Amino acid sequence: MNELMNKLMLSGVALAEGATDAAAAAAAGEEVPAMNTALAMVIQLLPMILIFVVFYFMLIRPQRKKDKEAKEMLNSLKVGDHITTIGGINATIVGIKDQTLTVELGAPGTQTKTLMSIERWAVRNVNKLSIANDAETLI
Repeated sequence: MNELMNKLMLSGVALAEGATDAAAAAAAGEEVPAMNTALAMVIQLLPMILIFVVFYFMLIRPQRKKDKEAKEMLNSLKVGDHITTIGGINATIVGIKDQTLTVELGAPGTQTKTLMSIERWAVRNVNKLSIANDAETLI
């Protein structure tokens, strides 16, 4: 009789503390089914899995896409492209050698031009100019 009372008290204490049925059964000295513990572990891991999925679709995937587009842009540079560097310099590419670009600085139509050598990674974007003027059309 004492043993039965102890088991009831232990299970009552475990349930009062908010433990699961599996924990209450373990506290009462009964065998805990493996399926209940596996289910409890999956339920505990579910929030972490959901957080990872959200991070992947909100942060990781868009950043990979942006990196891929930037790499494609750098690989497709050609002579004559109007570019902006990461330092904010607007220039026109006049020569390409491996990872080094020779660019020309100065406004179109001016006599004074300056040549400068920059690394390919220093290009922020390629400017798509299509300005139509009565006298000339810029690319």
